[in-house]
Amino acid sequence: MDLCIYRQANAFDILASDWNPLLRRAPIDHIFYTWEWQKTWWDAYGPGELLILTCHADDVLVGIAPLFITGSVGERRAQIIGCVDVTDYLDFIVDEAHLQAVYSAFADFFAANRTEFDVLDLCNIPFASPTRQWLPGLLEARGFQTAVEQQEVCPIIELPGNWRGYLSLLDKKQRHEVRRKIRRAQGGERAIDWYIVNGCHNLDDEVSQFVRLMAASDKEKEEFLQNSKNLRFFKDIVPLLQERGWLQMNFLTVDDERAAAYINFVYGDRVMVYNSGLDHRDFADLSPGIVLLAYNIRHAIEQGYQFYDFLRGDEAYKYRMGGRDTAVMNIRAN
Repeated sequence: MDLCIYRQANAFDILASDWNPLLRRAPIDHIFYTWEWQKTWWDAYGPGELLILTCHADDVLVGIAPLFITGSVGERRAQIIGCVDVTDYLDFIVDEAHLQAVYSAFADFFAANRTEFDVLDLCNIPFASPTRQWLPGLLEARGFQTAVEQQEVCPIIELPGNWRGYLSLLDKKQRHEVRRKIRRAQGGERAIDWYIVNGCHNLDDEVSQFVRLMAASDKEKEEFLQNSKNLRFFKDIVPLLQERGWLQMNFLTVDDERAAAYINFVYGDRVMVYNSGLDHRDFADLSPGIVLLAYNIRHAIEQGYQFYDFLRGDEAYKYRMGGRDTAVMNIRAN
């Protein structure tokens, strides 16, 4: 097992052709682990010293630990690229056929280079990740003290084969509410429609409209967009993922005016709800956010996706719409 260390941003160019093919051979493959996401995040934020570790077996890339180090002496943290706010799942990327060897090589590196960081702080690790299963024990065997704790939850709907089956997952009250809100929106005097942004639309215009609705949703989102790094990341990642076919930006319109919007990621077997926007002022009586969410869930079922992933956060609406918790973990070692 050959381990290489990259400390310059050109590492992304060097690894570009092998990164995603390795991800396809990993036990868990999320959009946030892709070369596209990781590079775009680093270009927008670059908050510390880059430290990407790779493992090769017989000249084939079999492991990536995409890390960075931030903080002053005594408080230096080694974290995964993407940690923490705008990325929902993070992990090392390891070929499923080489798990033990790769994690052992990474643990050896951390043990031999403890002077480079004070704590290894790995956020947003899925509970099912082999990183949670393998790395803490390997680090403890090399003299580290480790702590593995639940960080947050990601509510997920396991989608049935049809819309009626989905509604049966909801409790009686919520099932009635979803049906009532859809009927009210569709049966009123105002013209309700929705669309998914595609090649027929001007993407820049659609992004601007999404940003407007996102800022109008609540104060926290408005403040998020006032940060130039956040806005740069958002405006860089959207067209890139649209080009890859992994983005699903959609709008609900009322009398041809955009009233609500979602940005979802469509990747692998799931649709992931990344962000939303809503005009509370003019359209609140029509519940446009819930109506559009219901349309999105029905569309995901019709397209044959297996999971509808609300990503991190325990907001009440996610459970009302059928979400069930999965755990996201934090691993710390020093």
